[in-house]
Order: sequence, then structure tokens, then C-alpha cells
Amino acid sequence: MTSQPAEKPVTTDGLASRRAAYEILNDIIYQRKSLDEAFARSAILEKLPARDRAFARLLVSVVLKRAPQMDALLQAALTEPLAALKPQQLINIFRLGIAQFAFLETPPHAAVDTSVALAELVGIHYHKPLVNAVMRRLTREGFSQSIDAGRANTPAWLWTQWEKDYGFDTALEIANANMGEAAIDFSVKNHPEQWAQTLDADILPTGSLRRKTGGFIPDLPGFTQGMWWIQGAAAALPAKFFPDLKGRTVIDLCAAPGGKTAQLAAMGATVTALDRSAERMKRLHENMERLHFTAEVVVADGAAWQPKEPVDAVLLDAPCTATGTIRHQPDVLHLKELKDQEKMCALQRKLMTNAVQMLKPGGILIYCSCSLQKAEGEDQTAWLLQQNLPIKLLPIAATELPGIAEMLTLHGELRCLPTHWKDIGGLDGFYIARFIRT
Repeated sequence: MTSQPAEKPVTTDGLASRRAAYEILNDIIYQRKSLDEAFARSAILEKLPARDRAFARLLVSVVLKRAPQMDALLQAALTEPLAALKPQQLINIFRLGIAQFAFLETPPHAAVDTSVALAELVGIHYHKPLVNAVMRRLTREGFSQSIDAGRANTPAWLWTQWEKDYGFDTALEIANANMGEAAIDFSVKNHPEQWAQTLDADILPTGSLRRKTGGFIPDLPGFTQGMWWIQGAAAALPAKFFPDLKGRTVIDLCAAPGGKTAQLAAMGATVTALDRSAERMKRLHENMERLHFTAEVVVADGAAWQPKEPVDAVLLDAPCTATGTIRHQPDVLHLKELKDQEKMCALQRKLMTNAVQMLKPGGILIYCSCSLQKAEGEDQTAWLLQQNLPIKLLPIAATELPGIAEMLTLHGELRCLPTHWKDIGGLDGFYIARFIRT
């Protein structure tokens, strides 16, 4: 990988955000870092004003979601295979240029000029003539939008499962929905109407708040006071299907970064938050401190750890391929493979089995995952019910929460898709099943 020249300063002419996006893309695609890790590692990003940070994130998101489309266009303009480009990171300069003129309404001449300048800035100035020639050709010929863009940009292993699980038409709707941007959702401690007005947000049918416009989150009213936390509307659903938790003991398995822990604490539960990552639990602790909530924090393996005494409820938000979150975590398209799903499925079963043993008779287990594949959802529920464990499915009813009727399966599980709530900004993919210990 070509190193970035240390003597180059952070610029203020629009290149800084593009340079940050370039480095973040390289971290994700070539160093296999997650989107959050890559952003946290960026020394440039933290020096930029909020507007430039937002632009860098938008650039990265567009490239990650549209890279196969972009690469097909780029390949047609080159005389050599993309794999022959040296250094390989050069492809991300082209992708960022295409993102600008094809999807972000940047004037073509600006997309060309900034691409050439970026090549100079990151130390591959010898490719400036190539970048200039190719980008001029691409902007001149234009970018043909495809109604099948979602399918074209979905990895084959993923498309195959979605088509099998949901049929061609729904799979295509899911894939196309993933090409859009996700809204910012909030969970609030109380007074949702007041905070909706203060944050310029709408109240969703299930009670979450959705902000109409962006902004730097820590600068928004109520953040430092701990009055709300960022949490996708779909991710906020599982905890809502517990009965009254006031005074009850609850274990939040795989709890970091703590959105569901905060929900459970807000519901009056005595919460034990468990995760095997000490680093991720630092973030949970920070979030709980800001929100003025308390929870017992345990760093341990949820597939083996047991409480001293059985508890009233367990919330298992299981590690998964996270394909339901592609709209705002598009690194999933590049970092996840079928072998990752197989590994996650095995871990999910260990966690589910151990979670059953944590419960008192009559205790409630909620299993959920932010995967769109039924292998990590419905199939896991079917497997658990075949294990001769003291557990049975406790169906979720449409009357329990507004806006969920279309998401319920015949067995009373909840399966939300990015195609749901189209008219109000969509929803992440999520699966939820509720069980009771017999």
C-alpha cells in the first residue's frame, strides 16, 4: 500500500474530505477494517469541520454501495484489467471521482480536477495523466443508471440467499432499498413529543424519533445531558416485546455498544450487560454514564457464562452478518462472506442454548439479529425448538405495537425489511423471536 506523505498538510480547498474518504476506503477494502474502525483511525477526519466530515462519510458510503457498478464503467474506459492497476489503491481515486459526478451532482469538471489533485496529494502524481484522461472520458460519456442497481451491487452469495428466502421481486426491492441512505433515529428517555419538536424529528409508529436533517450529533440539544441516544428504529424493537420489566432482572447478552442496555434500564430493569469485547464495553460504559443509567457490566463469553442465579429475562442480540444494516453500514458488502455467516450461525446456536439456561421458569428470552438471511433468523428459531430444551415460542401479536402488522410471520416472529415503511424513510432489516421458559 502506498503510504501517505507526512509533509502534506490537511487542505481546506475541498480535498481534505476526499483524501479522508480515500484513506478510509483503503482501510476498509485493503486492510479489512470495519467502517467504524476506519473512521476512528482517520487522523484527517477529526480535524475537519462537521460539514466536511459528513461529505467524507457520504463519499465513502456511495463508493461502498456502488463499487461494482463503478468498476464496470471504469473497466470499459481502460485498456488493462482493473486488477493490473498499480498501486491497486488507484481504483479508489477513480471511484471517488465517479461517485461525485454520477451520484452527488458534482460538476463534471470539478470531479475531474479533484481526482487529479487527489492523486498528487496521496503521492501517486505519476498517474495524474491517466486519471485526467480517464475521468474526462467518463464524465463525457456519462453514467447510465440501472433499475437493477441493487442486484448489480449485491455480492452473489447474498443475492442467492435473499432470492431463495423472499423471491426475486422482494430480493430486488431489498437490494435497491439498500442503495439509499438511512435516516438518523433516536430513542428518548421520556417526553417524545417535546424532543421531536426540539430535534426537528418525527415520531415513528413504534415510538422512535427520526430526524429530518443531519448535523453533528454531540452538538444536538439534549446529547450532553443524556436525554436520548442514537438507535435505529428496528434495533429499538426487541426490548419493546418484553412484559413489564420494572424491578426484574435482565441479562443483555452481546450488549455493546449499549443501546438495548439503555432501553432495558429505562424500563426499570436491573440489567447485567455482557459482552466478550472489553474494548467495545468501554463504549457501553461511556454511553451509560452519559445517559445516567446503571448496569452491571461483565466482560465474558456469553456462550459459556452463567449468572449466579436464574434471571427473569434475557435479550440476545446475536452477532451476525449485519446485512440488515447495509444502508448505513455498507462495509458489510465488502467484508462479509458466506463463511462468516456459517461461523455466526454456529455461534448463535451456542448463545441461544446458553441463554435458555440463564432463565427462571416463566422467564422470557428474546432472540434477535440484524441479518436479512433466514439462516440467522427463522431457521435458528426452528432449530432451537427442536433441541428438547425447556423453551417454547411466545408469539408476538400485531396489537402489541403500532406499525408492525406487516412484519409478523405466520408463527408470530417479527421480520422487518428495508422495504418496510418506504413512505417514512425505510427500516433496517431485523429478525425477532420471543420465547418463554417452561
